[in-house]
Amino acid sequence: MRIVTWNINSARLRLPLLQRIIKELDPDMICLQEIKGETHVFPGAPLREIGYEHQHVRGMKGYNGVAILSRLPFKPLPFANWYGKDDARHIAVELKNGVEVHNFYVPAGGDIPDPAQNEKFAHKLAFMDEMLAWSKKGKSKSRIMVGDLNIAPLPDDVWSHKKLLDVVSHTPIEVEKMTRLQESAGWVDSARELVPVPEKLYSWWSYRAADWEAANKGRRLDHIWLSGDVAKKLKGGDTFKAARGWEQASDHAPVWADLKL
Repeated sequence: MRIVTWNINSARLRLPLLQRIIKELDPDMICLQEIKGETHVFPGAPLREIGYEHQHVRGMKGYNGVAILSRLPFKPLPFANWYGKDDARHIAVELKNGVEVHNFYVPAGGDIPDPAQNEKFAHKLAFMDEMLAWSKKGKSKSRIMVGDLNIAPLPDDVWSHKKLLDVVSHTPIEVEKMTRLQESAGWVDSARELVPVPEKLYSWWSYRAADWEAANKGRRLDHIWLSGDVAKKLKGGDTFKAARGWEQASDHAPVWADLKL
């Protein structure tokens, strides 16, 4: 089973790129974040035509939104309204073998890393606290957690650890919460299982750079985490960096993992 996670940054705008990614990577399951549209406008029909018959979509007007597309049958699972907001940041399914797949879009958190001054950052920290409680509650389950978690947890997950310590996505408080989340249920970070530190790994490059590839000021914000039993089935994976360089690209590159399930 090949699973891909990608912050698509508008499903309707980047449908051609999604179709190209499917052709290049041939995934069995695709988890999308920031589909940016209500559920009924999601471009499901052309994706069904190329084999993704099983779809679970949770959209909202203009912002956020998550989707799971699959060649494999699944059962939709209940989703939570994190931080009391119905803002389409989580969706989940259960495969026929009992493995749950949870797709998250964690709030970005704004620019000021102070919850007292920045409600967006307060939202992000509270969201992570609720994810921790969720993780502990289900730690006995077979699970895959993917998504744009909007945190680069390790010094080698950012272009400069020192310069980004006070930049939202790599601040100590965010990293501490993400570390606690990982430890809460023994989650295995698939990318770092395959490519250990100190090798640099990024999945996001800002639109602000005139030449993003030359500057290479990336961050690893997109993740595939596995419960301990599922991690034993990990056979490979990577970041599809080439997609970041395509015309009208998302600022995130797809991340994928191969599992012998």
